[in-house]
Amino acid sequence: MVLQDAAAEDAKPQADAFRQEVRAFLAANLTRDLKEAPRTSLLINEVPQQRWHRILAAQGWATPSWPVEFGGTGWSAEQHQIFEEELSLANAPPLSAFLEMIGPVLYTFGDKAQIDRHLAPLQTGEVLWCQGYSEPGSGSDLASLRTRAVKDGDDYIVNGQKIWSTYAHQASWMFALVRTSSEGRPQSGISFLLIDMATPGITIRPIRSIDGLHHLNEVFFSDVRVPISNLVGAENAGWSIAKFLLEHERSGVGSLLTLKGQLDRVRAVADAAFDLSDPEQAREHGAIDYALCECEITLQGLDALNQRQSALSQRGAAHPAGPSMMKLAVTELQQKIAELGVRALGVDALRDQAEFVEDYRPELMRGAPDGALVMLHYLFGRAFTILGGTSEIQRNLIFRNVGASASAP
Repeated sequence: MVLQDAAAEDAKPQADAFRQEVRAFLAANLTRDLKEAPRTSLLINEVPQQRWHRILAAQGWATPSWPVEFGGTGWSAEQHQIFEEELSLANAPPLSAFLEMIGPVLYTFGDKAQIDRHLAPLQTGEVLWCQGYSEPGSGSDLASLRTRAVKDGDDYIVNGQKIWSTYAHQASWMFALVRTSSEGRPQSGISFLLIDMATPGITIRPIRSIDGLHHLNEVFFSDVRVPISNLVGAENAGWSIAKFLLEHERSGVGSLLTLKGQLDRVRAVADAAFDLSDPEQAREHGAIDYALCECEITLQGLDALNQRQSALSQRGAAHPAGPSMMKLAVTELQQKIAELGVRALGVDALRDQAEFVEDYRPELMRGAPDGALVMLHYLFGRAFTILGGTSEIQRNLIFRNVGASASAP
């Protein structure tokens, strides 16, 4: 114990120095417009998102969790935690969620040509990616997907449709699952393909979601030629890559950094919404505040769990149920916080949302009212317990990895 305490004392000045380094960087580079850029789970507009990405990349901090040889920082688990804490405190914009999906896929499964072509522009923020997984009728049952890729010389000819493709209208590339065989189990005939979104034959149609904004899209492929060299891994071996990527997606949905900012915003809305001299309003404010305190305690617990998972992952000992546990707990907590925000807004909830979305222009959304942002989180956040695998699927995965072994004789 004495040795452990001494080691902790030695490490503290180093941690404090690193925290000051991060704070100095944020003070010098995180401008007001980047702090105030409105967001749901991602920024509503990709321009400030990518500008902040390039600022972090110039510092070498855009992809800290990646291996050092591919642009990572080599930080300790404590440094990662300090970095995330300071980003949250400063209200820094989140980067594209797809960064931590396709990046690890490329450096884990990609060949040298794919890594050389795609990884650096992804890491530096020059290129945006989107995901082509879900299809009509093939969401949670992803193995039933029907978008087909047929070999023709040096190309695949791709035909089919993807749906719920977030920010496909802004992306330069898509990573997609396609069917290359109908033999055997459905999972056995799926391949992982990189598709240039400028390729002829691709049509993108917007889906305006319940929050009134354009996040989502339908993407149609009509005889789209994709070079065979864009196949990641072996043909018909895409299912294992897809599962690997989904672990990263589940870890990134509803980040703790975003949740902390959302909770603070809901608390500010609740504090401003009630006249505490009125006993009835004071009781309602007290009930909301109590529930928010419970949410904050849960958030602190999830933060501790996340740190533990990160430390285990660095040692190669992460529990296989970890991503599902975090995805399930974080997304359901996000919805609970958002519902408390709507409760605090009361009759103003609909009005704030309508004023916020009407005549939508990104440059007018800076400094938007807290109530409107609460509504955006509430409305867009209804999807969090569906995308990346529904909460029901996460519970099944947790039971498979934890419950079944625990109940075995």
